[in-house]
Formats: sequence, structure tokens, C-alpha cells
Amino acid sequence: MDEKNIRLTLTYDGSQYHGWQRQDNGITIQEVVEEKLEIMFGAPIKLLASGRTDAGVHAMDQVCNFTSGSNIEPDAIKRGLNSLLPDDIHVNTTDYVPAEFHARYSAISKIYEYWILNQTAPNVFLRHYLWHIRAPLDTGEMAKGLAMLMGSHDFSSFKSSGSSNTNPVRTISRAELYGPDEDGILRIIIEADGFLRHMVRNIVGTVVEVGLGKRSTDGFRAVLEAKDRQTAGIKAPAQGLFLVSVRY
Repeated sequence: MDEKNIRLTLTYDGSQYHGWQRQDNGITIQEVVEEKLEIMFGAPIKLLASGRTDAGVHAMDQVCNFTSGSNIEPDAIKRGLNSLLPDDIHVNTTDYVPAEFHARYSAISKIYEYWILNQTAPNVFLRHYLWHIRAPLDTGEMAKGLAMLMGSHDFSSFKSSGSSNTNPVRTISRAELYGPDEDGILRIIIEADGFLRHMVRNIVGTVVEVGLGKRSTDGFRAVLEAKDRQTAGIKAPAQGLFLVSVRY
């Protein structure tokens, strides 16, 4: 029986999970979805994802793929999985893709979005989906800092320890700030051909220091050029980060 390569796109709320990748110390998105696929296919399934979202991080359109010799059609896979999955994980699309497609290695770029609530009062309904900063932020200065990230750079200053990436050079094609909107929410959007461990959260934590006046835009540029994590700011909380989409 011919093996078919099947692609899934998923939306998930990462609040209750220890990230995407299977691990021993807590339940993960990969574990839950693979368990439901095993029920449907009657055999273990190994999912390949576009990237590993961390504990507490969300996805609007995570991409993954797996191979199977089953004749279950993509639409039936989608319906079956959504009937089995918990309410905080949803299959958006399913389709057949060429044998050479790989959710991670075939990707051209990924887009992440980070949400910040910038007002005195908290939003109790969105507390699991943003970073609440009470002090006023200078969004103009923050936008200037983000613009410095455009192009290809060594992003070692924004790479957390424990990263398996040996090449710290990445190319950012979009680094923009929007808002605040009527609810007081700022959105930082970053698109790149790849990301280092905690790269977006470390960038956000550092650019927030620019917004708070703790660091100048020249100081932000100096962090990028230093290629040293110790020179950068704090790592922004996980709950404000979303994997928005993956381009192929």
C-alpha cells in the first residue's frame, strides 16, 4: 500500500500544555494529537511540525505532517480528529502533499505575533494571551528598535541557552508594531526564515525596555551587535506569543 504524506494545520491554546514536543514532565500538543491519530489509524503516528512552540505559547496555524498507508481521506481525518481532540486544539485543514514535503524543512518563513496590554487595569479575560505592562510604552521608539532587526544578522544576543542551533544567523523580513487598539493591545509581528530558541520573546523583552525608557534605540542596536545574550533584556512571558502562520 502506497504511503501518503498528509498535512495538518492546527490552532491551539497552549495555556495548559508543556509546549509542542513530547516530553516526560508534562502533557504536550504533539502527544495529544498523536494519541488521537493512533486511535483513528490503529497504529502509532509520528507528527513532524514546522517548529516547537514552548510551554504556554499558542498557535493560530501550526503546520505538521505525517505519512500513512491508510485510505482515510483528508476530510475524514479532519472530522475524526476534531471529534476526538479537546476543545483547546482544533484541526483547521488537512490535505495530501508531495512525498518530499516536510513541515519544518520545506518552510520558507514563519510569522510570530506577540500581544502586550499597555494600560493600568488588567484584562481578566485575556490574561492567558498577553503580557500586561502597566507603565506607558513609547511605541515610536519601540518601532525604531524593531526596524533595526530587518535583514540578515547574527541573533546570538537574542538566543537563550540550550539552543541546538549552531548557526545564529537569521533573516528577518518583517518586524513591526501595531496599536494600541481600542482595547489597549499592542501587537508585535516578526517574520523570519527561522528562529533561535526564545528569539522572539527575548527580542520583545528587550524592545519593551526601549519603550519604557530603560534602553535607547542606540542601546538596542548595540545589543544586536554584541552577539551576547547577557547584554539583552528579559525574556517576555510565554502567554503573549502566537505562531501565526508558516509560508511554503
